[in-house]
Amino acid sequence: MLTVLFILAFVYFLVCYKFYGGFLTRVFALDNSRKTPAEEMYDGIDYCPTHPAMLIGHHFSSIAGAGPIVGPITAAAWFGWLPAYLWCLIGSAFFGGPHDAGSIIASIRHQGKSVGEVVRRWIGERGSLLFQTFTVLTLILIVAVFIQLGANSLAADPTVAFAAAVYMGLALIFGLATYRFGVPVKISTILMLPVVFGACWFGHTYPAVVAPFTFTADQWRLILMAYVVVASLLPVWLLLQPRDYLSSFFLYFAVIIGGIGMLFGGEFTINLPAFKGLTSSDGQFMWPILFVTVACGAISGFHSMVGSGTTSKQLRKERESILIGYGSMLLEGLVAVIAIGAIMISGTIAEGGPVITFAQGFGQFCGLIGIDEALGASMGALAINTFILTTVDTATRLTRYQVQELSGGRINKFLATALAVGGAAVFLFVKAGGKPTWSIIWPVFGSANQLVAALALLALGVWVKKAFKRSNSFLMVPMWFMLVTTLAALAVLVWEQLNAASTNLVVVVFSALLAILGVLMLLEAMKALKSDGPAPSRQMN
Repeated sequence: MLTVLFILAFVYFLVCYKFYGGFLTRVFALDNSRKTPAEEMYDGIDYCPTHPAMLIGHHFSSIAGAGPIVGPITAAAWFGWLPAYLWCLIGSAFFGGPHDAGSIIASIRHQGKSVGEVVRRWIGERGSLLFQTFTVLTLILIVAVFIQLGANSLAADPTVAFAAAVYMGLALIFGLATYRFGVPVKISTILMLPVVFGACWFGHTYPAVVAPFTFTADQWRLILMAYVVVASLLPVWLLLQPRDYLSSFFLYFAVIIGGIGMLFGGEFTINLPAFKGLTSSDGQFMWPILFVTVACGAISGFHSMVGSGTTSKQLRKERESILIGYGSMLLEGLVAVIAIGAIMISGTIAEGGPVITFAQGFGQFCGLIGIDEALGASMGALAINTFILTTVDTATRLTRYQVQELSGGRINKFLATALAVGGAAVFLFVKAGGKPTWSIIWPVFGSANQLVAALALLALGVWVKKAFKRSNSFLMVPMWFMLVTTLAALAVLVWEQLNAASTNLVVVVFSALLAILGVLMLLEAMKALKSDGPAPSRQMN
């Protein structure tokens, strides 16, 4: 069964990339002769043309995080592997794919600015203010939560912490070697990649080496907060590009090992039913809950922020946006399929959560090719941790961009970064009822993230209709589905809270505000579609 599911997904994604990717190239009229913002606005810090091999590493690592693992595994445990599998296939190709690629393309046509700028030009100032305020708050929450996740994973396994420190140091060397000393990317890769992978084996084999990296989760939180401040301010070529490029090989490795496990894992028994019913054992409805639980494995609003935030500022050629935006989404869908394969074997979520479930399944897959299962599990955990670290400092940089855009450039990058990390610190350290603020708000994050995706699709749909004078149904159909689904999920969440023994009023209020935001944005967009040309509030230079 695992073999059939993997081959079907692999072939399906190849066909989608060939034909639907070609459709996106045509509909957006991509032209490599047109200069990108990375060339026109080059500053060597944020705007920097990048080889596609390195840029796809950055983009893929940033959008992945733990999302294509946690969401699909959780959804499969609730409803069975088949609904989660089908949604990852359909969602990646026809929802997340055009959403991700479209966000990158829209950004490079708007000076490398965020989707908020697209909203400002084609929908209006009010819509832009609504959208950007919401995305800034969402990003700050993401920074806080991923700092916590990263701290937990580093504290749980010093081997992972040691290996992460090694590849961070090598990333700095890689950046200097490539951009300052002219060492070809291939040579740097050949020299450094074995060290990156060997670090995990070395730390696993010689425990004394990793002893200095033993810190508590609270200590790691402080270390990571300092790290993201520095990382988000450094030039992209020095740390962000090479680190993400190197970390992407962990993900490629995970895909290869996971693919081998699913292709040749006939010996594994499937312990998870294909379908467990329209409701989960704790009363969750498949619709809308499945579609807000599985985010990064199908569609995620965070992807639009990455694509229009950091990725678009590094794109060399317009047509490369399909490889990087659409291709990365399909590859992430494949990662989600492998994650579903891991829980099909285990039958349930392991103690420690979906990440541990994936790591254990990955260790079993490694055992098929002679790698010690314990080492394989550590390598699986390291792969996830690299994506968490990549996501957290990318999110910090994105928050800085968004704050600067929202202020019209009046806030400099240092103050914007301080606001981003300071806001995350509030979520992390300020408690209410004995719980960190982030954990109180987190239940609504899935809906918030998917609402961003719906609103990004809405902005792209308005842009395509008004600027290209073409049908925008390929964006508006998924937009309507995601918007209605998200609003339904928010309604379910509010209903559950109001009927709970102890009502979380923060979640109720925040959910209501999200629903109002979505409706207001929709009204603004519908009004903008009735007029021709850009919104009258502001003209682009």
